[in-house]
This record gives sequence, C-alpha cells and structure tokens, in this order.
Amino acid sequence: MANEEKPKQKVGFTIIKNDPTDGHKGYGIGSLSLENVSPLFIDIEEQEAFIDIGAMHARSQVERGIKFTVNREDSEGGKPYWLVWITIDFNPEGPYYAGVTACEMVVNREKRRGYKILADHVNLMDKSMKRKIIVEQMDESSKKVLAEYLRSHNPKMWERSEDQLKQDLNA
Repeated sequence: MANEEKPKQKVGFTIIKNDPTDGHKGYGIGSLSLENVSPLFIDIEEQEAFIDIGAMHARSQVERGIKFTVNREDSEGGKPYWLVWITIDFNPEGPYYAGVTACEMVVNREKRRGYKILADHVNLMDKSMKRKIIVEQMDESSKKVLAEYLRSHNPKMWERSEDQLKQDLNA
C-alpha cells in the first residue's frame, strides 16, 4: 500500500515570464521573473565577451561536459572565465543596465573538471536582480572588456546606466 501513495509535491523555485498573478492574489505570488537577466561570459585569456543563455541553468557551452567542484586544484591549468549577470530595468528615459555582478569560473577541458562555487553564482545572480553592481573582484582587463561590450551592445542603455557602474568598470 505504501508504494501506491504519492509523495506530497513540494513548491520549488519557479521561473516565469511576465506577471503570473495578473492582479489576483493566488498561486504564484513571490515568484521571480528572470526575463530581464542575461548571463555574459568573459573569456579572460582571449579578452572576449559573449552571451550564453544556457548559463541560466548551468548548461552553457562553457559548462557542458564539465564536473564542477569547489576545489581549485581539480581544474588546475584550466581556462579562467567571468560569468557576469546583467539585469536590465526601465526608467522614464528607457532601458538601462541596472544590476551587474561577476562570478569566477575555471574550466579545464582536458581533465573535464571545473571550479565554481554554485552558491556564489546563485547569490550574485540574485544581487544583480536586486540592482546591485558588484565587479570589484574582476581584473582590470576584464572590466575593460565588460565596459566595452556593454557600451557597444547598446550605447543608449550605457548612457542611462548608474554612474557607479561606469566608475566601478573604470570607464
């Protein structure tokens, strides 16, 4: 008889698009919308930036086929990356870069091992969604790559962004 009983379903983290409640106060209240968040990778060695939406679920091209640990030695000799969470918001003038946070990642393709602290990635994505700018841990050349990418992607959004972002990126 115990096998026939269904386990109680748990309400987990819900990823949704737009407002799920549409004014009512029912199921879905408190859910987060990731609609305005984008993951941007910075290849530190190649000095290039690229967006890979797969990173939203840890399934980007950089992360595929890699077993990640919190032990740096496992991925020794690997390629370093920054995963930058960028949140866009709107003010009366238009859209702007509201939240920008960067997390460290190292990938060793030969060993199929990588280094990242998943909790940091999740917490920094959350802080980006809360309109925080956290880029001080980045090296200067990567900050320059990030600033140039954001500026060239949409100059108007860059202009409307907070001065703190431009100062923190030394742009």
